[in-house]
Amino acid sequence: MLRLERIGKIYPTGEVLRDVTWEVKSGDRIGLVGVNGAGKSTQMRIIAGLEEASSGQVVKQGAPRIVYLQQEFDVDPQRTVRAELFQAFGEAAEVLNHQQQVEEAMGSERAAADADHLDTLIQELGSLQTRFEALHGYELDARIDRLLPTLGFTLAGAEQLVADYSGGWQMRIALGKILLQEPDLLLLDEPTNHLDVETIQWLEDYLRGQTVPLVVISHDRAFLDRVCNQIVETERGISRTYLGNYSQHLEQKVLEREAGQAAFERQQKELSTQQAYIDRFRASATRSTQAKSREKLLDKVERIEAPLETIGGPRFQFPPAPRCGRQVAVIDHLTHSYGEKILFLDINLEVERGDRIAFVGPNGAGKSTLLRLVMGMEQPDEGTAGLGEHNVIAGYFEQNQAEALDLSKTVINTLFEAVPDWTQTQVRSLLGSFCFSNDAVFKEVGKLSGGEKARLALALMLLSPCNLLVLDEPTNHLDIPAKQMLEDALMEYEGAALVVSHDRYFIGRIANKIVELRDGELVLYRGDYAYYLEKKREEAEATNQDEARRDQERKREANRLKQQAKDEARKAQSRKTKAGKG
Repeated sequence: MLRLERIGKIYPTGEVLRDVTWEVKSGDRIGLVGVNGAGKSTQMRIIAGLEEASSGQVVKQGAPRIVYLQQEFDVDPQRTVRAELFQAFGEAAEVLNHQQQVEEAMGSERAAADADHLDTLIQELGSLQTRFEALHGYELDARIDRLLPTLGFTLAGAEQLVADYSGGWQMRIALGKILLQEPDLLLLDEPTNHLDVETIQWLEDYLRGQTVPLVVISHDRAFLDRVCNQIVETERGISRTYLGNYSQHLEQKVLEREAGQAAFERQQKELSTQQAYIDRFRASATRSTQAKSREKLLDKVERIEAPLETIGGPRFQFPPAPRCGRQVAVIDHLTHSYGEKILFLDINLEVERGDRIAFVGPNGAGKSTLLRLVMGMEQPDEGTAGLGEHNVIAGYFEQNQAEALDLSKTVINTLFEAVPDWTQTQVRSLLGSFCFSNDAVFKEVGKLSGGEKARLALALMLLSPCNLLVLDEPTNHLDIPAKQMLEDALMEYEGAALVVSHDRYFIGRIANKIVELRDGELVLYRGDYAYYLEKKREEAEATNQDEARRDQERKREANRLKQQAKDEARKAQSRKTKAGKG
């Protein structure tokens, strides 16, 4: 369907892509991976025709319809869901929008007072309706009706405003607009950003059920594992293709590096042997001819390059902190609400030293609010929430933590002030693990993007000694190597941690307890994420069995009542027959 051949891309700031070659075929679900700045989005934009490659070419079979869902998807909150989905149909949507404007104008005071103006509007409306029918507009509306249940919307829900729905549901609308265009190739750039776990799982299932080939950029490793059947990794401007999902690609990389290293070492040994012979006998009266012959052969040998080392940040360890008491944080009979919505109703939780608790639940369940209550940044309606009493030192990272940074300082000086005894190499190594490299470390904080500020704020917070970490979405804006660095550090961390995250792979590595928040209740699972998933499966099976039993009981009761009605009817008929005979 489509092939990238030796694609290169050079910006004024430097070379991003050097030798990128890979292809998309029918049935492919390709994950583009690599560190931030590796050129993943650049490749997407080149495929979509939004940028030109500096070298190489994109070879297309025929004229495939390529549709691109970018990180900031476009939906109009003031339209209904149905009207927004209809925008996918181009000219038909323009006609419909114009038609609605004319209908509104027909109800205006001017139209009521001016018969000629009203007559003009009526004629215009008729012309638009004719054009709409010619574009098969009503058939297009029927296509939306068929798509709505697939996206999770009811017919009634489709008449609500887009603004009435959360970001996750708005992502579904944006995806629906793309699918209505019947693409031959679907490009998705970070589609799971800011989605809760339930919506991510819906998206995974939906994409797995599609036949349209897709290319997706994501730092969500669990998502890449479930959705992709091929991985293209870009490293130092060069692409490599691996069959299988993300975890399988990692296994292949290990084998590839081991084989490459072995071949490189064998060749180096042979080259060294040959060079030693040449050096020894180059001036020999009897063997100089052989030495020169070997030297010519050696010059022609195609050298095996040393395997690229895995790009990733250095190992990071949290600074040691004073030991605290057994009870690190406590939530006692807590009730809290926002307006009419009750977030928590009489919930309880005790956090002990060594606990690494991940809070999960749908968006709006109150996960971030609970962390703020524990930190004393909000006061509960009833009950208590707070830190333990014995020497608890908490480090808190919230999603808007970046707002507290000094915008006038450079990135590197911001970190130097926190660790004045570190060498420049140590500071730059840590910044590199948070995706700040080369001249980026000398940028003023005020000139950083929102994501860059968030990464700097996280790096800064992690340098402060504390025995309780309270982290709200710490992996947002981190690439996979930076996430791995943070995971490794948390695994060795001796304090307690309270974490809100939608990254299931991250949760699966770091959490030893899971707390689910839903409908005002708190449920503690005393195990890791795999244990939590298994318990949720058991609960779902038990619920299904209970529902099946209730269905059987309802059917038996319905059959009993039906039989009772038949018996009563027979008795009534019998009495009527006897009365007739009498």
